[in-house]
Amino acid sequence: MMNEVQQRNRCRSVRLPGFHTMMKKPKLLIADDHLIVSEGLRCMLEPEFEVLGLVSNGLELIEAALKLSPDVIVSDITMPVLNGIDAAIQLRTQSTFSKLIFLTMHRDVAYARRAMEAGAAGYLLKQSASTELTDAIREVFQGRTYVSPVIASELLDSYRNDSHAIAAHRKPLTARQRQVLQLVAEGRTAKEVARLLEISVRTAEAHKAKIMETLGFSNTTELIQYSIRNGIISSE
Repeated sequence: MMNEVQQRNRCRSVRLPGFHTMMKKPKLLIADDHLIVSEGLRCMLEPEFEVLGLVSNGLELIEAALKLSPDVIVSDITMPVLNGIDAAIQLRTQSTFSKLIFLTMHRDVAYARRAMEAGAAGYLLKQSASTELTDAIREVFQGRTYVSPVIASELLDSYRNDSHAIAAHRKPLTARQRQVLQLVAEGRTAKEVARLLEISVRTAEAHKAKIMETLGFSNTTELIQYSIRNGIISSE
């Protein structure tokens, strides 16, 4: 079995053509809750980019992005504790200059719309990573936008038709409420929510009650179903 040094050297032994002429080597941050995916992406990308680190949830993503200032963030959407889209929304308020690409399994154009509205510069499917990701990084690094061709036309059509039905039916929640919503949907108790967010148990319970009222739900099962439908948590 190869040790870590051997593995990293093996990753660097394969070079991808066409990017050596750029003056600056972009710095990347990778966010995915599956380590095997993160390591695979690092192995694929390191020949052309500088990978600053790997994180596994949205809170770690925010902390690492503010600390490391990557040029480009490559992030999954569905992650524990805080999902990628809500992390992107919070980063947007932190005056970070990092460009964000969502690399996800979600084929539904509704997810792509939410991602772009959250400030993403790129959106592509994991199944296309091997052929599209390096191009996507180059594009967003140079200030452009990249969307996987397989969903680009659908996304454009959704804007042309002004199909805001999903967004219109999504009740407004604050950033803190969305954090609490995700943690509750993941099965965390009020005490665990309070500890993770550094708030009191009473405050955590008050947030949950307000979320239920805002969304018109009467039980936690409905919260979980809502969170799955909206990509806040995974159905797996």
